[in-house]
Amino acid sequence: MRSYQSRTLLRALQVQSRIQNMSSVRYSSSTAATMASTDRRPIKVMRESTFALLGVHAYPRYKPIPDRPVFSPQQIHERWDAELANGAKDESALVVIQGRIRSKRESSKKLVFYDIEQDGGRHVVQAVVSEKRCTDQTHGAVSFADSNRILLAGDVVRITGFVGKTRIGETSIFASRTPELLAPCLHTIPTRSGLVDTQKRFRNRHLDLLVNPHARRALEIRAHVLRYLRRFLDSRGFIEVETPVLSASVGGAAAQPFVTQSVALGKDTPLFLRIAPELYLKQLVVGGLDRVYELGKQFRNEGIDADHNPEFTTCEFYQAYATMDDLMNTTEDILRGVSQEVTGSTVVRIDDGKQDISIDFGPSFQRINVTEKLYELIPELPRDLDGSAVVSELLCIAAKQEIATPRPHTVPRLLDRLIGQLIEPLCQQPTFLVGHPAIMSPLSKEADASKRTAARFELFVNGRELVNAYEELNDPNEQRRKFAAQARERNDQGDDEVPAPDAAFCDALEFGLPPTGGWGMGVDRVIGLLAGARHLRETVAFSLLKPST
Repeated sequence: MRSYQSRTLLRALQVQSRIQNMSSVRYSSSTAATMASTDRRPIKVMRESTFALLGVHAYPRYKPIPDRPVFSPQQIHERWDAELANGAKDESALVVIQGRIRSKRESSKKLVFYDIEQDGGRHVVQAVVSEKRCTDQTHGAVSFADSNRILLAGDVVRITGFVGKTRIGETSIFASRTPELLAPCLHTIPTRSGLVDTQKRFRNRHLDLLVNPHARRALEIRAHVLRYLRRFLDSRGFIEVETPVLSASVGGAAAQPFVTQSVALGKDTPLFLRIAPELYLKQLVVGGLDRVYELGKQFRNEGIDADHNPEFTTCEFYQAYATMDDLMNTTEDILRGVSQEVTGSTVVRIDDGKQDISIDFGPSFQRINVTEKLYELIPELPRDLDGSAVVSELLCIAAKQEIATPRPHTVPRLLDRLIGQLIEPLCQQPTFLVGHPAIMSPLSKEADASKRTAARFELFVNGRELVNAYEELNDPNEQRRKFAAQARERNDQGDDEVPAPDAAFCDALEFGLPPTGGWGMGVDRVIGLLAGARHLRETVAFSLLKPST
């Protein structure tokens, strides 16, 4: 019976091996939900049948091996690479390694070599498995030969043995027991053919991380950046807080929110996923928390492109008694520090698809006065931005500049379009945009007695906005007036992105908001810059995708 089983297994594995070496083009089109669900090859069925035939438990409960320390491939190399001579073996160093089989090489039926990887393939160690060294002789009821034949690249295994070096000097684990299967891989990991198609990559993110090192690096950079931001702010006396993600009101930015309902509150009470935490954080400053920050998700029901995701991460802090200059200095410190922390340099080199660019966070950042630059570029720009004919004048200017102006047409939106097309592209190196028209910043103080410009700045790098900050408006009556002006834009001009006035926030201001500097960073964009990612979906573990058809 054993002989028949072995012959059957051998034939099945030979067919399976040929199938695995075939081109990955047999996977279905890029719109498929997952590569596993559309894989028409019989690998899964054949492997599961083989496990059943031989009585192999493919998903055993994990149990540590007593008195056998577990070493990672990295630890193996750090501990023994320099200690052992070529061909030497330390049979007293009995260890356990566990991980995924990257590759398998059969020298004979009695000698097999495995490369075992951990951490997505960053660290690999060779395992040498020979029948004469495996003291258990069988793995359950399965022979040595069969127990090794059933293992394939991609399987997760555990191997017990001692450390040594081969004659050519490769630090290896020489197995004293046959390898234990912990979890099989039932489909081919496209290591050779690669995984490049965007749809396939992000609909099969687990495979993307296994195959593409840059995908993993972006997530590691994300962790670095989040740790750095927390450490930076914590060291300066800020308190990290959490404000509601789900709320009955929405504010702090101009954006279309996601709307839902609550079973407890009834269908007549709409709830919103937050578009910004700003109004809550400023109420905390009113409450005596002079330095607060929040790292968290925001949600905006808008388009998806290289610079925008409906779900994204921001870092916002509010600091009582801080000026614009204070916020600018802090901004330079943060960007300079996080660049040094992640890349080891204040110079970040990126490829924008057209050329290699070096972004230098070392020197003081450049500054452009937005209002002055607009009048320099557009001499006919109206001086009075509150006039009744301003919208039509701005539309004429945009048409002459061949700048698209999607509806609704409001003064803030049209000014933003002009700035986005004429000034933002000038900001390749880190550049502060200051002196915005006050009409564009309803939550900001004015910078001068004329009340024409806002005490606000934005930081742009390589044409992308990374930071928005200003001295917060703390006059409750003025805030109500600006909210009322926004409401007219919403009601009269159909600007649905303008949030409704927040009366509770204005009431909180009546208890006294100290002069406060507010600062917000698009964390995903900073991560993308440091990781050299051209699209924000590269910076998150899982991005929102259109359902497959």
